[in-house]
Amino acid sequence: MRLTLLFCLAVMLLAPADAAHAGSGNVAAGEKLARQWCAACHVVAEAQDRAATIGVPSFFDIAANPDMSEAKIATFLADPHPRMPDMGLSNLEIRDLATYIGSLRR
Repeated sequence: MRLTLLFCLAVMLLAPADAAHAGSGNVAAGEKLARQWCAACHVVAEAQDRAATIGVPSFFDIAANPDMSEAKIATFLADPHPRMPDMGLSNLEIRDLATYIGSLRR
């Protein structure tokens, strides 16, 4: 737990400046990226029955987490978890994807 907290703090401190501007992204572009890059492991849209990978959170679960703002999602995407592939997303794509995930908050 402590290691996870330290990791999250380090990622937030080292995040690119553009990550702070999450929320100004394009929802439709973010959804397209989610379907292209993320749908194999995560449920990214309501029309998707299930993900191929068990145990990963859906984008709806991520969006519903009160501790996950769009800025935190963007920060995470800028330096993804080791189990995630490095998708080589640009800052704009990160912003779009974070905005899309944030748009799923209910």
